[in-house]
Amino acid sequence: MTRDQAIAHAHECFDSGRFKQTLARRISMPTESQNPERASVLAGYLQDEIRPAFEAMGFSCRTLTHPKAQAPFLFAQRIEDPSLPTVLGYGHGDVIRGLESEWKPGVGPWSLTESGGCWYGRGIADNKGQHSVNMDAMRAVLETRGRLGFNAKYLVEMGEETGSSGLRELCDEHRDLFKADLLIASDGPRLRAERPTVFLGSRGSVNFDLVIQARDGGHHSGNWGGLISNPGIQLAHAISSIVSATGQIRIHEWVPRELPDSVRRALADCEVDGGADGPVVEPWWGEPGLTPAERVFGWCSFEVLAYKTGNPETPVNAIPPRAWARCQLRFVVGIDPEEILPALRRHLDRHGFPMVQIQSTRETMFQATRIDPDDSWVQWAVASIARSTGKKPAVLPNLGGSLPNDIFTDVLGLRTIWVPHSYPGCSQHAPNEHLPPSILREGLGLMAGLYWDLGDGNTPA
Repeated sequence: MTRDQAIAHAHECFDSGRFKQTLARRISMPTESQNPERASVLAGYLQDEIRPAFEAMGFSCRTLTHPKAQAPFLFAQRIEDPSLPTVLGYGHGDVIRGLESEWKPGVGPWSLTESGGCWYGRGIADNKGQHSVNMDAMRAVLETRGRLGFNAKYLVEMGEETGSSGLRELCDEHRDLFKADLLIASDGPRLRAERPTVFLGSRGSVNFDLVIQARDGGHHSGNWGGLISNPGIQLAHAISSIVSATGQIRIHEWVPRELPDSVRRALADCEVDGGADGPVVEPWWGEPGLTPAERVFGWCSFEVLAYKTGNPETPVNAIPPRAWARCQLRFVVGIDPEEILPALRRHLDRHGFPMVQIQSTRETMFQATRIDPDDSWVQWAVASIARSTGKKPAVLPNLGGSLPNDIFTDVLGLRTIWVPHSYPGCSQHAPNEHLPPSILREGLGLMAGLYWDLGDGNTPA
């Protein structure tokens, strides 16, 4: 049996319709982790759907829990020989709320539906489709070779969309159980739909509120205009001190000192493209002197996510007493996360805005992670994917978005290689989540090739 036969077997699983049937069954389960009424569905996805699939491949499975987690975790492992490389996989079976009424006619969140050459359904991109690809690719290798040729461990959680509560503590308590040589997992989008991609970490993310509470109530703008401060104007100026009119961050603690050469080299041939339905890159926005890929994958970005003062729905002739903005910093390796908000406080005070309060939000802070693109395991994975697809993969030092990747790098001490099976225009977290099926088919083949090479005995030391 050969590598090409394993890839062909993975493709046959797709072409025969078996993969679509499996994915349709999983999408039909409304695993909304933000909805307390779905607790039994979250547990059922692991127990009734994922566990049997792993056990059919000779994995031993156990359910893990943690008091901080709203839902259980499934851990599966197949140890063929302790002397072989051990690879940890990860996926999440929970999804964002279905938003049933907002999908376009003919498609919906809880059924896999084909429309316009794409497959629609909640979780097809994030993350049911992606971990289903990896599981079936592993099965194709097993059925072709008769063994994996490496030790496989897999962790599936059901709370990623609510911040992965308990995952860090679980990994800390079970370090020996999750011990491996590296993590290979799939989440997030490719750089472009047609280009296989590898990313090696994720940007960190912190959300916070900026608030000015000037007084208890509004006051007539004719009687008091020019006599009392306007919080909306003050907050706008405070924000403009943080970021320029072209999006350049002005707080030096919020930007890295430099862009490493290995990161520049990796991003040199990466073109950011959201596809036909995505926005057009505006070259004048953000840090000057950087390419679009360097700005989103190698640098930090500050965003105002929402802004409110007065009554936007029914404005009145009154000076508002309060202004509020929800803000976000996406940051890369090299930024001290403990210094982000203290640095902001110093900056606002220095620029004459002591009246601006900085308030934390409920969202979890994600830490920034990045594996060196020159790492031998990274180069091995890139070569494997190129061999399987005949395409040069894009190598992103980190995802532009955020994942709990630091749990794997910092808690478990693993190299992390993410191979996404989605694309930027997939509408994850929104109505009409979808994927071109060609991405899933190509993903099955390239992952079968990757898993075959893991068991071929030519992995890095």
